[in-house]
Amino acid sequence: MIWFRLFLLGCLLSIIIYTGVTIAAYGWNLLPVFFGDMAAMGWPGQFNFDFFTFLLLSGLWTAWRNDFTLGGCVLGLMAIFGGMLFLSIYLLALSYRHQGDMGDIMLGTSRGHAKS
Repeated sequence: MIWFRLFLLGCLLSIIIYTGVTIAAYGWNLLPVFFGDMAAMGWPGQFNFDFFTFLLLSGLWTAWRNDFTLGGCVLGLMAIFGGMLFLSIYLLALSYRHQGDMGDIMLGTSRGHAKS
């Protein structure tokens, strides 16, 4: 579990640093660039589209894990818009809340080991 947590922490710190540098250089103008690349139908757009589907899957998993409650759906939207910045914090918190039990972390307590 320590390696998983270190990986998540490394992702979190690198995303914060990279995002800070990018915002300093280009501003907050992400969405027109992101969707503009997709509209251009080139390789940068293909990568963005692929990444966007991962964001959607992350949001859907987060909402499902929380049984599609209102709070779970809000967390799902945060996963879509927050990407790895959100997911690294969320999974770190879950890893401590569930004491490293990957069944409960990934499935939620209603589907994980708590029901077995």
